[in-house]
Amino acid sequence: MMEALRLSGVERRYTQGGNALEILRGADLALASGEAVALIAPSGAGKSTLLHVAGLLERPDSGDVIVGGASTRDMSDDGRTRLRRTTIGFVYQFHHLLPEFSARENIVLPQMIRGLERGEAGRRADELLSYLGLGERGKHRPAQLSGGEQQRVAIARAVANAPKVLLADEPTGNLDPRTAGHVFDTLMQLVRASGLAALVATHNLDLAARMDRRITLREGRVVDAD
Repeated sequence: MMEALRLSGVERRYTQGGNALEILRGADLALASGEAVALIAPSGAGKSTLLHVAGLLERPDSGDVIVGGASTRDMSDDGRTRLRRTTIGFVYQFHHLLPEFSARENIVLPQMIRGLERGEAGRRADELLSYLGLGERGKHRPAQLSGGEQQRVAIARAVANAPKVLLADEPTGNLDPRTAGHVFDTLMQLVRASGLAALVATHNLDLAARMDRRITLREGRVVDAD
């Protein structure tokens, strides 16, 4: 399988009250296309920091993040933004849909920001909504959708630009168990069908067990959780 994402010797630290807090200490991670990896770690271990660095939202203090074979170590901020916009999708615990827009419009907008013509973006949005079982809900605003439906729209928005990597931070953490299972199944179907590499931070051990691998953070390094 092709390698979609690699973290090589990544270090990340913050300064708090004059003290340096080392969160990542030489973290290494490789994700292959079509692979779903569960990130399991207690609160405060650095899960969000790892996802932010992997998603090019934060620069590591040292090391490299390689996305689709492209090193970002010396890449400009504009270059990182362009790469993130076209190559990486994000799903969070809270859907963060724009409340004044319909489900369809929430999926169309990021495609237009990327430069797609409205008609093409709309066709892609309709395809994703239909695939996710939301074909009749495209005109509804987020407040008119259930929690599970909102999260499925958020997943569709994350993959609308056909990214190579999907990063998810507790994507089912705000849902009841039955809805969480349905949303997770939707996410995995997209990963398998599109060849995405997915890194999913979760506290749900049952869902984690259904992914290809499970990893955790120990003393700032990525290790197998099995």
